[in-house]
Amino acid sequence: MSASSRVPVACGVDVGSTNSKVVAIDPSGAVVARASRPTPRDAVDLSVKVDRLFDAVEEMVVEVCGEIFEVHAICVAGVGEDGVLVDERLRVLTPALTWFDPRRQDLFRALRPQLVDDETFDSETDPVRTVVGWAWARAHETAGRARSWLALTDLAACRWAARPFFSDTLASRTAAWRSSDRVWAFDRVTATLGSPELLPPVVATGEIVGALESTTLRAAGVIAADAITVAGGHDHPIAGWGVQQIVPGAILDSMGTAEVVVAQVPGLPVARGEHVDVAPGIRSDGRTLLRVEELARNVQWASQDADVAAHVRALLEGAAEPLPLWDSGYFVPGERGGGAPSYSSDAPRDPRARASAVLGALAVAGRDAVDAVSAGMPGRAEVRLAGGWVRSPGWIEIKSAVHRLRAAPILEPEVTAVGAALLAATARGWRPDAVVSLGGFTASMLG
Repeated sequence: MSASSRVPVACGVDVGSTNSKVVAIDPSGAVVARASRPTPRDAVDLSVKVDRLFDAVEEMVVEVCGEIFEVHAICVAGVGEDGVLVDERLRVLTPALTWFDPRRQDLFRALRPQLVDDETFDSETDPVRTVVGWAWARAHETAGRARSWLALTDLAACRWAARPFFSDTLASRTAAWRSSDRVWAFDRVTATLGSPELLPPVVATGEIVGALESTTLRAAGVIAADAITVAGGHDHPIAGWGVQQIVPGAILDSMGTAEVVVAQVPGLPVARGEHVDVAPGIRSDGRTLLRVEELARNVQWASQDADVAAHVRALLEGAAEPLPLWDSGYFVPGERGGGAPSYSSDAPRDPRARASAVLGALAVAGRDAVDAVSAGMPGRAEVRLAGGWVRSPGWIEIKSAVHRLRAAPILEPEVTAVGAALLAATARGWRPDAVVSLGGFTASMLG
C-alpha cells in the first residue's frame, strides 16, 4: 500500500520494567493495532540494554503499522527514574541502573549526608530516585565524554526529534526538581550528576518537541511526511490522565511490577504529602499526586518457597480462600529501591498462612496508598483499577476485603500506552474519544 493511502494513526509507547508496548489509535480514538516485547536486559545485573530497547520500539512501530497504517504522531511513556549519560550524538555511554536494583541501597547511604531533604521537592529522597542513578553513572570511566543525561523513557523521542529534553513528569522523579517553580536544586545536581550542564531543557508532558525522523521508520514507509514527536514522561501519571478523560477526578490504582496510585488535581497548589509525590499536571495547571508501593517483587521473594508459591497462586486465582491476616504484621514488604522483604519473627511456618499474610500486607499497602492520595483531593474520588493484577480474581477479592470499597476495573490492558497515544493524537489536533480508546470499564468486581 502506498504511503498516501495508509490510514493515519497516533502511537503510544510504554517502556515498562518487564515489557515494552506500542499501541496505535486512529483519529477517533479506537485502538487498531498493538505489539509487545520483553524489555531487553543484561543477563547479569538486569540493566536495560538501551540501544536494543530503542531498536525494539522501532520494530514494534513497524509491526503495528504493517501495510495499513501511517504514524502521524508518537509519544513515549515509561519508567520514571532510570536513565543514561549520552554523547553529543545521543549515543549511550553508561548502563541504565534499574529503579529496583538493590545496589541503590548502598549508593544512597553514601549520598544521604549530601541530600538534605525538605517538602519542596516533588518526590521523597530515597534510593529509587534518579539522583542515585546520576551518581552511579558518573562513576563510569565513559562519563567524561557525556554531553547530556537522558531519562530512559525520553531517549527514543529525543533521538526522533534530534534534541535532548527532559519530560517534566520525569524530572519530578529525580528528587532534585521542584515543579512549583520549575527549577533544579543545583546543589543536589552537582553532588550527584556533577554538572548542571548535563541536564537538558525540561518540557511539559504532551508538548510537541519536534518532527518524527527515523531512518528505519522512514525506510519502512510507516511515518507521515509531517509526523510529530510529542513529549511523554512518567507512565503512571500519563495512564491516570487517560483514565480521567473518562472519569474526571478519578484515582487510578495501577497494579503491575509496582502498585501505583495516581490522580490529577486541577487548579490546586498541592504540596507533597507523606509518601505522596507530586508532579506537574498533564495538559493542565494543576498537579499530579502519586504514591508507589512495591508489589511483584514482594510476591517473587515469598515465592522462592515452593509451598508458599503454590498457595499464592491459588489465592490469586481465587481457587482458595485466604486467611484474614491483613494486619497481622507477619510479612514486611521490601523497601523501595531494592530493600529486602521479610517475615516477622513470630510469623507462622504454615505456607497458606504465609501466602495470606503476604497478599494481605500488599493489599493493606495499596489501601493506604489510595487513602493517602485521596486526602490530597477535593471531595470523594472514584477509584479505577488497572494493570495485569486486575485479571486475578482472587486478588480483587482480597483487595475488596481490605479496602471495603467499590471500584471498577479498566478493560484495556495497556492503559499507559493508550494514554500516551491519546496525548500524541491530542497534540496532533485530533479529538480522540478516551471511552473508545480505553474500552470503558466493567461493572464493579468488588463487593
